[in-house]
Amino acid sequence: MAASNGFVDGAATSTPSESALIFLGTGCSSMVPNLMCLLQPSNPSCSVCFQSLSIPPERNPNYRCNTSLLIDYCGDANDRKYILIDVGKTFRETVLRWFVSHRIPRVDSIILTHEHADAVLGLDDIRAVQPFSPTNDIDPTPIYLSQHSMDSIAEKFPYLVRKKLKEGEEVRRVAQIDWNIIDDDCNQPFSASGLKFTPLPVMHGEDYICLGFLFGEKSRVAYISDVSRFPASTEHVISKSGAGQLDLLILDSLYKTGSHNVHLCFPQTLETVKRLCPKQALLIGMTHEFDHHKDNEFLKEWSKREGIPVQLAHDGLRVPIHL
Repeated sequence: MAASNGFVDGAATSTPSESALIFLGTGCSSMVPNLMCLLQPSNPSCSVCFQSLSIPPERNPNYRCNTSLLIDYCGDANDRKYILIDVGKTFRETVLRWFVSHRIPRVDSIILTHEHADAVLGLDDIRAVQPFSPTNDIDPTPIYLSQHSMDSIAEKFPYLVRKKLKEGEEVRRVAQIDWNIIDDDCNQPFSASGLKFTPLPVMHGEDYICLGFLFGEKSRVAYISDVSRFPASTEHVISKSGAGQLDLLILDSLYKTGSHNVHLCFPQTLETVKRLCPKQALLIGMTHEFDHHKDNEFLKEWSKREGIPVQLAHDGLRVPIHL
């Protein structure tokens, strides 16, 4: 990874033979700004949310869409593939803002962490990044997901799942998708667009299993967007004291203080970083409690003290990396 501190500004570009991670969204399910801060402002007002009224989102690291990552993958033959993790409520907005500026021409495959609204409600808009065909005569985009997610999506989007029209039903243009079921098992890796992924089952509340993903051979990256607790088998795979040190950990951090029943919050996130001991970490999933500039100043001091570089990610951040 480039830059002395390991983190690269969103304006950076990778070399023709280098992959990159592009953070399309780094916010919680309700996004930032928090609408109630604008509709019913407090006294004093929320400075993070009110920035959204004066600073354009592309220049405001406190403007956060639903968590989503685009992997710009350059394989051995220098052919580029674009792998998307999660397609939430703000998918179309992030395409307009970041696909254009980062010159992303398409989506080759999609991986879903789970089936909550902030991970899947943009699926209908996948058709907008597919070739146009009024008769749906195009190659489908592969999507990799758990059986639980598949069952839920079949109820939310039946028209994206069923293969045949009912008798007398007109053809309507919809996203064409090739659904692929993956196991929520660290021992059952799969490949998407030529890149190997290992599922990382984590608890998203004690009643729900969400998937993170480990990928990269030259650099080991773990992406874990929604987690409240790590099963021992998953933690072993991504910890320095277990299967080996991560080059980059991308980790959930919902609230700045306290705790939450289905997410890690800042105190638990930092304890998790210390326990897993990656070479560096970027935090995602933040609410409006986090001020990007002020809290990254705090994290600079924390990083010096603990010896692990940690920063808040922001929408549009591009991190060149060798995968």
